[in-house]
Amino acid sequence: MVERVRLTEAAARVLAGLVARHGPVMFHQSGGCCDGSSPMCYPRDEFMVGASDVLLGHVGGGTPFWMSAAQYEYWKHTHLTVDVVPGRGSGFSLEAPEGVRFLIRSRLFTDEEVEALEAEPPLPTGATVR
Repeated sequence: MVERVRLTEAAARVLAGLVARHGPVMFHQSGGCCDGSSPMCYPRDEFMVGASDVLLGHVGGGTPFWMSAAQYEYWKHTHLTVDVVPGRGSGFSLEAPEGVRFLIRSRLFTDEEVEALEAEPPLPTGATVR
């Protein structure tokens, strides 16, 4: 399967610290304005994904990365890299008190990746993963 999402080394370090402090976590990318366009990190048992949310994959040793269906329609042809930068977002993402915030860097899939993606089964959604 084609990898759709990954972490930078810096983001992986921050994520590992968050998991150590909070237990299992998850990412959700809603696609709203402001901080809604940043990937948000929540304790896994404190955020309920919607039935149409799409599971892009797992990062950092098993952390699920979800995206809203509407946002996925815009980004389905891009590979996402979760990075971390200094600063503080205004959302409820777990990294906010650390003085950093997660953000997305992206690139278009190559022609070869697009061809491979077209042969793959549909991604799981919140309706099929519980």
